[in-house]
Amino acid sequence: MSSTTMTFDDLKAIMSRCTGEIEDLTQDHLGTDFTEIGFDSLAVLEIASQIQREYGLQIPDEAIEDMKSPQDVIDYVNTSLAAV
Repeated sequence: MSSTTMTFDDLKAIMSRCTGEIEDLTQDHLGTDFTEIGFDSLAVLEIASQIQREYGLQIPDEAIEDMKSPQDVIDYVNTSLAAV
């Protein structure tokens, strides 16, 4: 699935596939640190791996380390997709 943008719902679907049901996650959590919503660094790594497969992006480790919140992920992906 190659897309031109990532939405909150796209990210939520990927997060759900990686870690199970996350029905409580809303757009109000976009700026919340992953650790505060129950995602450790391994979960973020898995989310990034899924994004790389689904969107055809290469995400460097440094970029993954800088992804502290869902909004960070969406911003990175959309910036990267726009540059392609």
